[in-house]
Amino acid sequence: MKPILLQGHERSITQIKYNREGDLLFTVAKDPIVNVWYSVNGERLGTYMGHTGAVWCVDADWDTKHVLTGSADNSCRLWDCETGKQLALLKTNSAVRTCGFDFGGNIIMFSTDKQMGYQCFVSFFDLRDPSQIDSNEPYMKIPCNDSKITSAVWGPLGECIIAGHESGELNQYSAKSGEVLVNVKEHSRQINDIQLSRDMTMFVTASKDNTAKLFDSTTLEHQKTFRTERPVNSAALSPNYDHVVLVVVKAMDVNHNLHQIGKFEAR
Repeated sequence: MKPILLQGHERSITQIKYNREGDLLFTVAKDPIVNVWYSVNGERLGTYMGHTGAVWCVDADWDTKHVLTGSADNSCRLWDCETGKQLALLKTNSAVRTCGFDFGGNIIMFSTDKQMGYQCFVSFFDLRDPSQIDSNEPYMKIPCNDSKITSAVWGPLGECIIAGHESGELNQYSAKSGEVLVNVKEHSRQINDIQLSRDMTMFVTASKDNTAKLFDSTTLEHQKTFRTERPVNSAALSPNYDHVVLVVVKAMDVNHNLHQIGKFEAR
């Protein structure tokens, strides 16, 4: 494998995301730029310009026609992947922390931060209903009163979302009714990242409590714990092997030698 260094942001990276085919890589950072790269050779294909604050999250739909981004400028934006044209602007009262398309690419969800006197919400929009986009009114809005959502993904078949909270809790919310289907607390501190397995039967969480944990995506039953010496920023499950990859790097260390200070580990 030949490593490729991509340089397209002025501030630290907040999220990277491959499309389903794996030929495109989307990157967002604490600057307003959204980049798309050709993953084979690292060529930058273009940028999506419009945000005015840090961009926290990015996602591409099933057939890579649309791109979704959420930002600290209090907006979630929908883009045409090929042309970079902004298709929709959804304004919020606080920063958009997580976002994602459902399995069919018809429904989007995003969560907002608990800040400036506003509570955390998870909002759902059906892209097949233009009136929801025009009026900026989701078909469902779930309040999260106790602890803000720090990471969220769609569950199997788009029937629910799985959300990790600042408190370390995991919730499974119904995408139809908004009710909490399952609630567990296996982490003692904030959940930084959630990533599903390729078949969506399991997911792995990364937490500030120095652990990454494996869960059943339907029942949220805890399967296994992976312990480290430092907070885990991100974790992923290999699509081909029985491997879990953990990323443990402090923000203050980004300008130092990552081989000496950071920790990248596969188990």
